[in-house]
Amino acid sequence: MPAKPVFRPKPHALEAIFGRRKVVIGVIHSRALPGSPAYEGESMDSIIGYAVEEARRYEAGRLDGLIVENHGDIPFAKPDQLGPETAASMAVMTDAVRRASTLPVGVNVLANGAIQALAIAKAAGAAFVRVNQWTNAYVANEGLMDGPAGQAMRYRAWLHARSVKVFADVHVKHGAHAITADRSIPELARDAEFFDADVAIATGQRTGDAATPEEIRAIGAGCSLPVVIGSGVMPENVGSILDIADGVIIASYLKRDGVWWNEVDPERVRVFMAEADRVRA
Repeated sequence: MPAKPVFRPKPHALEAIFGRRKVVIGVIHSRALPGSPAYEGESMDSIIGYAVEEARRYEAGRLDGLIVENHGDIPFAKPDQLGPETAASMAVMTDAVRRASTLPVGVNVLANGAIQALAIAKAAGAAFVRVNQWTNAYVANEGLMDGPAGQAMRYRAWLHARSVKVFADVHVKHGAHAITADRSIPELARDAEFFDADVAIATGQRTGDAATPEEIRAIGAGCSLPVVIGSGVMPENVGSILDIADGVIIASYLKRDGVWWNEVDPERVRVFMAEADRVRA
């Protein structure tokens, strides 16, 4: 590692990646990958085919970008449970999605180590990584910000990977996750700084329909970053949110029967985008 972290100027990451400042990003929740606790033997061809089809549904809905997420690893795994086989499979699947779509692609590696996430993004040609709430919880709540583990987790600062942007979850008090609830603005800013983030994703379980406009503005001001709302965004509130925030992630609206790793419903995407485009026009 270099003697000092390698920081770099931060252009507006959303505009740099997506060509616009107000963005809508879709999530591809992949099926369980080889090496993960939930894997039951599905072929990689089948897993990749499902992810590519999801990307095509989103692209037909005129979204701005995609996040490929290994949400098939439910129940959530700890970092040491998702090893090289899972990471390699994630990289192959993400690369296939990127090649099949014209949309910018990012990765979200649930509970996996940050360096693995960066390696997957680099191998797959992804434009950004989402450092999710589970990684943040381990870092902030288990004392990993100091010492060698903390240095390794500061991957944006330590590794020369300037082409990959970082979207860091900053869990807010509106979320249902007890491990990250009731975070103060200084704590959110600390998380964003720790990961040398380019974008803050304000998320909980219902941030979109629970946070006030003042609270969303406070997150952006406190972190000094563009803010994307990552949960609780519906057709009825996406317009008002995009008036304030820099982007939204469509996931909650596609949630059915208590889970959100269902197949993408093109009609739901069309309805969502119609409302989003009223503000973005």
